[in-house]
Amino acid sequence: MDCYRESFAMKSAPSDTQGKSPTQLIDERIQEIGGWQAETLTRMRTLIHEAVPDVVEEVKWRGVPVWSSGGILCTGENYKKAVKLTFAKGASLPDPTGLFNASLEGNMRRAIDILEGEEVNAKAFKALVKAAAAQNATKPQKPKSGMGGKTSTKLKKNDQGVVLLSGGNPQIAKGDGDAPVQAYIAAMPGWKSELGKQLDELIVRVVPDVRKAVKWNSPFYGSADQGWFVSFHVLTKYVKVTFFEGTSLKPEPPGFTPKSKENRWLDIYENQPLDVKQMEKWIKQAAKLPGWMP
Repeated sequence: MDCYRESFAMKSAPSDTQGKSPTQLIDERIQEIGGWQAETLTRMRTLIHEAVPDVVEEVKWRGVPVWSSGGILCTGENYKKAVKLTFAKGASLPDPTGLFNASLEGNMRRAIDILEGEEVNAKAFKALVKAAAAQNATKPQKPKSGMGGKTSTKLKKNDQGVVLLSGGNPQIAKGDGDAPVQAYIAAMPGWKSELGKQLDELIVRVVPDVRKAVKWNSPFYGSADQGWFVSFHVLTKYVKVTFFEGTSLKPEPPGFTPKSKENRWLDIYENQPLDVKQMEKWIKQAAKLPGWMP
């Protein structure tokens, strides 16, 4: 996740859109942006059309360009430091070359942040677009019915009735405050729930006035003024604790990829004791930094 501040989306709906096609509106918006960002968006737009010649262009959400084929393929947004292409179902798309470098925590979306001067592998990008179109064209199979017409497939739930998503991550409705965070922690499977309690108590002890929320099925901790500084997420064999400005921490948490930008994380496994002193130091540092603002 990153903390770019200026969005491509128009500040208000254009007043002269009557009679103009979405393609014309996108053309005008790209011309308005100018510079390297306009060149980048134009280049990626061309690759999308080459990959899926019958792609449909739309403008949604107060001016955001959208490319669709049997459903949304991706959107294009311009931020202060990057052009962001977000694939609606990116989490389920094959990405052998690792183009996705943003929005990696979600269950559905994945994004590509392109900085000034960066070149995206055209062949790999077009393959990604084609895969997205193919996925949209595939009709989901209906679950087999049992006796009486009832479906035999059900979402996996824990003893509390909470749906557990991929890796056992609890599906908790997004919301601000301590209550949704505690609901998430209580629903964490097995040993992970105790770890969640330990992390939550540690963060509150170090930052008594911390702001809490559940977003994208993960607890977030931050401040009203500076954004979010840490989050954790359940995966199959471990709990991932992510610091959004991890590159500014000393020492840096060990988890990263070549494209993870400022994010750094720590994966905590069962029977692995939590280094409380080191975690406290990271939290103290992270809480003082400008955090991530979605």
